[in-house]
Amino acid sequence: MSRTAKVRLIIAGGGGRGTTYADLAARTGKAQVVGVAEPRDYYRNYLAKTYDIPAKNLFTDWKDMAVREKFADAVIVATQDRMHVEPAVAFAAKGYDMLLEKPMAPTADGCRKIVKAAVDAGIMFAVCHVMRYTDYTRKLISLLRGGLIGEVVSLQHLEPVGYWHQAHSFVRGNWRNTGQSSCMLLAKSCHDLDWIRYVMDAPCKKVSSFGSLYHFRPAGKPKGAADRCLDCPVEPTCPYSAKKIYLGRVAKGELWWPVDVLHPEPTMENITEAIATGPYGRCVYACDNDVVDHQVVNMEFAGGKSAAFTMTAFNFGRGRETRIFGTRGELHGDGSKLVHNDFLTDKTAQIDTAAPDASISGGHGGGDGRMIWSFVSALADRDPSQILSGPQETLETHLMVFAAEQARLENRVVEVKV
Repeated sequence: MSRTAKVRLIIAGGGGRGTTYADLAARTGKAQVVGVAEPRDYYRNYLAKTYDIPAKNLFTDWKDMAVREKFADAVIVATQDRMHVEPAVAFAAKGYDMLLEKPMAPTADGCRKIVKAAVDAGIMFAVCHVMRYTDYTRKLISLLRGGLIGEVVSLQHLEPVGYWHQAHSFVRGNWRNTGQSSCMLLAKSCHDLDWIRYVMDAPCKKVSSFGSLYHFRPAGKPKGAADRCLDCPVEPTCPYSAKKIYLGRVAKGELWWPVDVLHPEPTMENITEAIATGPYGRCVYACDNDVVDHQVVNMEFAGGKSAAFTMTAFNFGRGRETRIFGTRGELHGDGSKLVHNDFLTDKTAQIDTAAPDASISGGHGGGDGRMIWSFVSALADRDPSQILSGPQETLETHLMVFAAEQARLENRVVEVKV
């Protein structure tokens, strides 16, 4: 590829993530979107208009795009979780370099198939583990690898999902049901186990895990509550009210995620209609959800190092919080700032990583943009070292997730077998 030519991208799955990645890729100035496959007219047409995609490169089904003679350099696969294996294998066979939304697949076999296809085809391959790419993580890794706290021995990491985010995505939303999507740990926290592995810089050997669906189930339903929020006499006292979560945001002019999931062009009228008739207006105690709302994972790494991870819905949503303990000091971080305690001097110092907004709407602490920049630059320069989340280590960290869920379900310690 010449230095002046732009990387040509096609998008398989033009929903929230596919659209975000397309936008970020275009913003680099190094890439252009030349094709899209998306079954929903609004999203497909939006991408077509935004990037002036010719009609011949617009598809309702990714399969029709995959059978075409290769007409781009790379594909971004951002279909639903259970729809990753087929397109990833098909586009790899065509020789497309690939960025694949996380998680790779809801099963270990599916993940192995994708990695084998990518390696056999010799393509550049990255998974969207955006937490690796943030300024915060880059600074943290630099400090740890530089020996600031000596050898890392153990780690504690918290993912505060947030009470309304849990209700939106994992009780009412697309990731509420294991059979339709995947387990909670994979859908929400494969980011975190991957990040922990990156920080610990050693293979994970075995795991244990505990967790359950504690609150968002019929037994928690208040007396007299209705099955839909608009009909419910106890709605004003419910923190998970759809009226509060969605109409409250519309009233304040906050028309982006999560409101635009209910309608791509939110108004008070169409969001009210969506709550009245669609899945996002259901009582959180009367849905078909089965994923856990809290879970802990304990990990042992090579050499005897350890880590503990907690995911819970019962908090205000905010950045992840981490404590890292070493032989010469410790680091506490919140996704933006780090606090260093030094054992030799007994001094404490704050380190500002200059990270952007760590909220979800802020692009995972800037990780979305950094990841896309790295991926596009890797393609333009033909330099895979710019990809921090390639096939083999990503497979390993997904296998950590599957082992942890097996440990939770079987109530035992499970070895991570790569």
